[in-house]
Amino acid sequence: MSTVSETTHGSAVAMSAAPSPDDGLSAAELARKYGLAVSGARPSLPEYTRQLWARRHFILAFSRAKMTAQYSKAKLGQLWHVATPLLNAMVYLLIFGVLMGQGRDMGMGTYIPYLVTGVFVFTFTQSSALAGVRAIAGNLGLVRALHFPRAALPVSFALQQLQQLLFSMCVVFVFLLGFGHLPALSWVLIVPTLALQFVFNTGLSLILARLGSKTPDLAQLLPFILRTWMYASGVMYNMEKALTKAHAPGWVIDVLSANPAAVYIELMRYALIDDPGAIHLPPHVWLLAVGWAALVGLGGFVYFWKAEEQYGRG
Repeated sequence: MSTVSETTHGSAVAMSAAPSPDDGLSAAELARKYGLAVSGARPSLPEYTRQLWARRHFILAFSRAKMTAQYSKAKLGQLWHVATPLLNAMVYLLIFGVLMGQGRDMGMGTYIPYLVTGVFVFTFTQSSALAGVRAIAGNLGLVRALHFPRAALPVSFALQQLQQLLFSMCVVFVFLLGFGHLPALSWVLIVPTLALQFVFNTGLSLILARLGSKTPDLAQLLPFILRTWMYASGVMYNMEKALTKAHAPGWVIDVLSANPAAVYIELMRYALIDDPGAIHLPPHVWLLAVGWAALVGLGGFVYFWKAEEQYGRG
């Protein structure tokens, strides 16, 4: 018995000492050999896009749920989607239209639709940015609990703001009709203008979502940045005339007029209030609108995708 036991023990030692075919392989090489993948690894950009498209129904449902829940505890409910930018417009009307004389210069019949259009269009971008910066940081429980393309969150928030704007456009149309701006063929330009602005807003939301996921304090700083952007975009006044009157250098006028918020506001105003074929509409405005949408929309998507593995960790 002792001899058999010793023989068995010796065989086991010999087997354990025999070299393994996996000896000397790194962890990455072992993973490739046995078909293992890192949990939560970033997929390729085409695959990521495919996964995001496959969850389009979730994105739409999530945006609708967020829109419904936003003012669920307020007595006026969904009316606040319209009331908030409208109240802002009334404040700006008092300050810029009455006290600073913009209404007298343009005529109230033109200035009020001009102001309301600018406020509602800028609010679309402003709200998308504010929602985007909290898209990841404010939904860590969802991010950590479920596996899905994280871009679905900022995209759904941008879609929520688009739905709110479409709801609010009814008020804009009431103001236009009330001041004699009847429907015209130029109103068709609303569709491409909003489509381009939505692509831009989505890209901006994606960029801010990545930045906000690592720097939560950005959400506190962003309102001040957006307020400065609003004043630099001619929401409440004709920016070109104001800068010319202030003897600003030509390059300053060109730079501020080319900023994306000013471009989309200008296009919407020409579609709703003025003839889009008017000679004072710069011919490059549409090129700027397409360029900003492509640059920020596509660039923001790629920028967000590159950090896909980092969201919800740490």
